[in-house]
Amino acid sequence: MTAQIRSHVHFDFAALTERERYKLLIGTVIPRPIAFITTLSKDGQRNAGPFSFFNVLTHDPAIVAIGIENYADMRMKDTSRNIRETEEFTVHIVDDALVQQMEICAIKFGPDVDELAEAGLTTVPGLNVRSPRILEAPAALECRRYMTLEVGKAREIVLGEVLGVFVREDAVDPETMHIDQMKMDAIGRLGGHTYSRSREQFDIRTLSVSEWEKQKA
Repeated sequence: MTAQIRSHVHFDFAALTERERYKLLIGTVIPRPIAFITTLSKDGQRNAGPFSFFNVLTHDPAIVAIGIENYADMRMKDTSRNIRETEEFTVHIVDDALVQQMEICAIKFGPDVDELAEAGLTTVPGLNVRSPRILEAPAALECRRYMTLEVGKAREIVLGEVLGVFVREDAVDPETMHIDQMKMDAIGRLGGHTYSRSREQFDIRTLSVSEWEKQKA
């Protein structure tokens, strides 16, 4: 079935404000996975916060990317500063059951507040990194900072090398390494305050060239 072609509205980013560009980007690049990141400060203070400018970029080497917007006066967010100082962080995948506690950790607490304690989350020390692992999360990727890209006075992209991943045992077959995505029950970020669930799924297999030619005939 051919998709219906409709007219489009063009927005020239050079003519828009930062806020206008932000609104268009978060409303079109959807759904975005959420990196629920834990870190430790150099003094051992725990920190946790969600970031939706996030994705995996490559598997060899295994690299994830996190877009972090620091403060306009160029002060770093706790997550950014901790990653710079310790070179370590853990990315947790957020499922539907974890949403409310994740949102508590999104509150702009001061650096002396333990967001994990405020949210009532259970953690254990990391295996390959010192940053804590949230046991309620369906998966956790332990990362070492690979590099940081400065993309503006208050914005940076952190590339992290994944050293290992924990997956809840009911959601993975350790022999085949197949992940049951329904049991992961991951959520995604949309525009504004809106999220999506990943429970409604469908499969499409990419055809080989010969299969495509045979189908066309």
